[in-house]
Amino acid sequence: MTDDLVTVFETSDAVVLVLVKNALDGDHIPFVAQGEVVQDWIGLGRFPSGYNAATGPVRIQVAAENAGRAREVLEDFV
Repeated sequence: MTDDLVTVFETSDAVVLVLVKNALDGDHIPFVAQGEVVQDWIGLGRFPSGYNAATGPVRIQVAAENAGRAREVLEDFV
């Protein structure tokens, strides 16, 4: 993956996150789930909004050259 990452999806829903990650994996698109690990580390975790208010929702990022293809794969989740 290149250093130029593009955010193609954001979610605060843990179930949707799993589905999105599986869709990208199934299409062999490498990605980074930015903020996924820290959701439960700070303050009250994901309560009450579904994501940590300090870190924001999880952002799915892909290399710039894969952004168009990733958006096509994820269009049903938007």
